[in-house]
Amino acid sequence: MKILYATSEAFPFAKSGGLGDVAGSLPKTLKKNNVDIRAVMPLYQDIPDEYKQEMPKIGDFTVQLNWRHQQCELFYLKYDNVFWYFIKNDYYFGRPGLYGYFDEAERFLFFSKAILSFIPKYDFCPNIIHCNDWQTAAIPMLLKKQGHAGCGHQVKTVLTIHNIKYQGIYGVETLYEVLGLYPSDITSELEFHGAINIMKAGIYYSDYVTTVSPTYAKELEHAYFGEGLDGVIRDVKWKMTGILNGVDYEVFNPMTDKALAYPYEDVEGKKKNKAAFLKEQGLDPDKLTIGMVSRLVELKGIDLVQRMIEELMALDIQLIVLGTGDYHYEEFFKYVQNRYPTQTSIHIKFSNALASNIYAASDLFLMPSRIEPCGLSQIIALKYGALPVVNRTGGLNDTVSHIEIDSNEGNGFIFDEYNAHKMFEQIRRAKRIYDDEKERFKGFVKQAFDTNFDWEQQSEEYYNVYEIVDESEEHEGSLI
Repeated sequence: MKILYATSEAFPFAKSGGLGDVAGSLPKTLKKNNVDIRAVMPLYQDIPDEYKQEMPKIGDFTVQLNWRHQQCELFYLKYDNVFWYFIKNDYYFGRPGLYGYFDEAERFLFFSKAILSFIPKYDFCPNIIHCNDWQTAAIPMLLKKQGHAGCGHQVKTVLTIHNIKYQGIYGVETLYEVLGLYPSDITSELEFHGAINIMKAGIYYSDYVTTVSPTYAKELEHAYFGEGLDGVIRDVKWKMTGILNGVDYEVFNPMTDKALAYPYEDVEGKKKNKAAFLKEQGLDPDKLTIGMVSRLVELKGIDLVQRMIEELMALDIQLIVLGTGDYHYEEFFKYVQNRYPTQTSIHIKFSNALASNIYAASDLFLMPSRIEPCGLSQIIALKYGALPVVNRTGGLNDTVSHIEIDSNEGNGFIFDEYNAHKMFEQIRRAKRIYDDEKERFKGFVKQAFDTNFDWEQQSEEYYNVYEIVDESEEHEGSLI
């Protein structure tokens, strides 16, 4: 069984979020476990030269977009024992950044067509193409419409939904301009309130659908979480499952993290890093310190922090924030820094090294997301010994267990309702344990260290999905 993993981003080549981390980790774990897997992504301008210089060119090929033809070059790189293909077309990908352009639909419909165009020309014909998010969700539809990928066998598809908020919704004219399809060709699986929805098409046309945590898979059946596609999810739940994301502990590990002053794996080592970093930041190493590494947007629960900031500061805690996002939230945290200069350290930017130090220096890691498909930050925080404070949603529910004083069980603090006061109560509870029961607090930190969410188990679940898809028969474009 051969798998082609199709993604719009992957660490360490080009990454904007959680998809990049997953795409950088899952294929190499599957390969380590003897799965015949290769991966493909665009050759972005921003991919560091250290990788580009090591990429031999395989060849050239042409992609037909309606009446136009786009020339492509195909490069490859063997990285972490995984064979990566890179599709080069400077018209679409020779630009700064990964996303956010006016022709986004055309760029990634082209990428999807390019994948299907190069497959029969070179040496790897997959049994399954594993697609990720809307940027590659057109592949299942294109395969069904053309009937094959030139491989001499039916190529099947798995689609993973990393965040259903981003769906690839565009005007119907996009289909003609890029794919040469007319409005009469638009099926109910693709149409969405007079527009086209690439994610919707991928969900219906793929042979199997996964999402990034079991709780999120259930949540998507409800309108609050489904972003207009809850009915679609209910239609296909028989071919859908939630598989929790893992974390690459070769990348996120306080024992090997070069950004830290002191490598560590225990409470005392964490304490040394906290003292060193907080001294740099002009903060007090003895006080309860809360860290946040986040996009500063409403979905991440920043409005709850904004609502309770005065009460939080009155607890005599310290707050360290790293991230960028909506202007009004960035300005809010700048205001917080100015008003509480001895209790806060605010960084409106992103830095991997700074993120590592915040994880290592924080006693609590605040992640009050309104919706969180999986989340990796809380898993990383656990590895670094910071106890997460989270809303019970999505992958936060699947990775954080509520601390119970009576049984001394748990690795974090959970509030069960998206409410600023509920969040504050858990922080106050944590502060009470930190101040009055220091040894007990250390015990919970040790339990956080012991929490394990590596990719081994999750990769087995993906392999089980591949086997189901590969062995299934096809009926009316779906599994039976």
